[in-house]
Amino acid sequence: MGYYECLGLLTATPLTYSIDSGCLVVNQIMEQRRNRRFTLQLPLSITRAGAERVAVAGFTKNISSTGVLFTAEREPDLGGPIEYIIVLTHDGGPPVSLRCVGKVLRAERVPDGSDPTAYQVAATLERYEFVRDR
Repeated sequence: MGYYECLGLLTATPLTYSIDSGCLVVNQIMEQRRNRRFTLQLPLSITRAGAERVAVAGFTKNISSTGVLFTAEREPDLGGPIEYIIVLTHDGGPPVSLRCVGKVLRAERVPDGSDPTAYQVAATLERYEFVRDR
């Protein structure tokens, strides 16, 4: 086994490195997610936040089988129920909407600061149904 293999440098798990007292310190970052995330930018609209009916537009950033990360024009209540619709498009075919129900896990201003009114929201995906546009 080579020196770098011993340090874990050839693993698929992300690693961080630092120098402490002249020695290389290698820390393995453990992935906490159980489900694979897919980077998809699809139109999204929040239709209900808590008990309130709303119409807030946004776009998905990534999706898994249990949650979604998206941007929105408004900050929803943390921990509250949320209903949102993701529009699935297909070249040449009619769009199909995915109506989702979940809970808001996290909401923060978009990190790059390009739009001060935009929020990045993480929500669970607890129930969903496909809805065809009429």
